[in-house]
Amino acid sequence: MPEYWDPEIETMPVDDLKKLQEEKLKKLVHYVYENSPFYRKRFDEHGVHPEDIQTLEDIRKLPFTYKQDLRDTYPTGMFCVPNSKLARFHASSGTTGKPTVVGYTHKDIDDWAESLARAFTSVGMGKDDILQVSYGYGLFTGGLGAHYGSEKLGATVLPTSSGNTERQLELMKDLGTTAIACTPSYFLYMIETARKEGTSIRDDTKLKKGFFGAEPWSEELKKRIEDESGIKAYDIYGTSELSGPLFTECDEQCGIHIWGDLFLIEILDPETGETMPDGETGELVITTLAKEANPLIRYKIKDLTKKLSEPCKCGRTHPRITRISGRSDDMIIVRGINVFPGQVESVLMNIPEVGNHFMIIVDRIGPLDSMKVQIEMHESAFSDRMSDMMALKKKVANALKSVLNLAVEVELVEHGSLPRSEGKSKKVIDNRKL
Repeated sequence: MPEYWDPEIETMPVDDLKKLQEEKLKKLVHYVYENSPFYRKRFDEHGVHPEDIQTLEDIRKLPFTYKQDLRDTYPTGMFCVPNSKLARFHASSGTTGKPTVVGYTHKDIDDWAESLARAFTSVGMGKDDILQVSYGYGLFTGGLGAHYGSEKLGATVLPTSSGNTERQLELMKDLGTTAIACTPSYFLYMIETARKEGTSIRDDTKLKKGFFGAEPWSEELKKRIEDESGIKAYDIYGTSELSGPLFTECDEQCGIHIWGDLFLIEILDPETGETMPDGETGELVITTLAKEANPLIRYKIKDLTKKLSEPCKCGRTHPRITRISGRSDDMIIVRGINVFPGQVESVLMNIPEVGNHFMIIVDRIGPLDSMKVQIEMHESAFSDRMSDMMALKKKVANALKSVLNLAVEVELVEHGSLPRSEGKSKKVIDNRKL
């Protein structure tokens, strides 16, 4: 029998869940109109009033919210409560402009922990588990989000944050870590570091589960992580603007459960804004139904996914989406062809001779774009014979061309020569002056 954190909510009949969402949506539009000068102005500019929203379908009358809005109203111009009612701030790094600041009331933080307590329970975590949180702590939401969710569940938290990998592995072994939360690229680095130390995560630790997110990753990379470490890899999803990590797959692993009593999702065509049919890829748009400090209406995240319509065997009735396949703004256009880093990763992770790390380099030589993929070989595939290396390059190039419909230069580089990441990995260098 499956276990639930809150069975009444998690298995609520779909029609009842939609009625609950409808009531919360109507309350939300009144709340932001009365308490957020930003949303009052945005609604007025689009000629929409809270009384116009009576059904879930009416959400299409509401304007979108963008990340740029958070930057333009920096630091707290979109908040609905005064600072005296805030419990905490989080903020993005602001590497591409002003940082985005998000505020939380005590209820917001409790809802955040509630969301993850449900999610962790859905994969069988409980009070006997030890979760090693190897996301960064501080202004970044990843570490504290997983931390609070695990503590609410009653599990033990090992707050290692990111970095100091040798020490992390030592603690993982000595304290009996059973689950870990980090980026998939950092966990690959942990596997590699353990191997260099002559140990094995599979054989020398009690690690059974991993919650990986904060960057797009493919099904093929997931399989490689599981094969090399012996753990079960689960998708964890959220964004810093919403509340950091919020949702995971359940044990059935047929999509990420989005808690419909807390969030309302749409999957839209990134270009037209039209609703995509279930099972077709589009941009994820989320409305927060319960946030007090910093609610968001139809927030365009730019993450690409699909909505799944068939019921989940776990019995949970809330909407599900597939693993994030990329971002609409991650797309590279090379000689008129759309390329996503996730497509490249999927191809490479299916070739046993290829290692776990790669880099895409895009350049322009004269009037023409060029794309090179640097790959590290798997240590077992290294050969002194030039013919073997040329054959591998040809194999990889042909595999990439068959998927991308684009001729790509392949460069084999030494194992360990590409940069490793303790946070979000960088997979693309675009040297073009566009």
